Amino acid sequence: MISLETYIISTLVENKPGVLQKVSSMFRSRGFNIDSISVGPIESSDISRMTITIKGDERTVDQLVKQLKKLIDVIEVNILDPKNTVYRELVLIKVNCKDTNDRNDVIIFSSIYNAKVVDVTKESMIVELTGTPDKIDSFIELLKAYNIIELARTGVTALARGNGNGTRGIY
Repeated sequence: MISLETYIISTLVENKPGVLQKVSSMFRSRGFNIDSISVGPIESSDISRMTITIKGDERTVDQLVKQLKKLIDVIEVNILDPKNTVYRELVLIKVNCKDTNDRNDVIIFSSIYNAKVVDVTKESMIVELTGTPDKIDSFIELLKAYNIIELARTGVTALARGNGNGTRGIY
């Protein structure tokens, strides 16, 4: 049995219409699911960083990366080494708070996880948390007991540590 590992792919692309669609179509056409994708301009507004997380085996991911690099609008592709990478995700969670005890519990849990309460109504609270996907998953699991009304996650964004590119390989 082939072991599936999570890979973080950092890609610099031209910041123009249709590039996200071309990249996601390339993954789709090869029957590959994207676990998360985040895109935004870098310090140069004509270039965007696309951070893509996928699950796969090393051979298949290497092939996907080579195909990705062949796209005209792709400038650079790196597979980031998780040991040498800072990666984070943002989540907003709206939780039902039927009474003061629930509200206090959510505030205490938020404090423990370094989450921030960003909205409060009589019936609910919205909590914001930034962290690794595992930390976010753990926080969500904890709040399920309080009836999560809505949830929105951004997907992983990442940068290599230090001066190097912190990659497993540049393609």
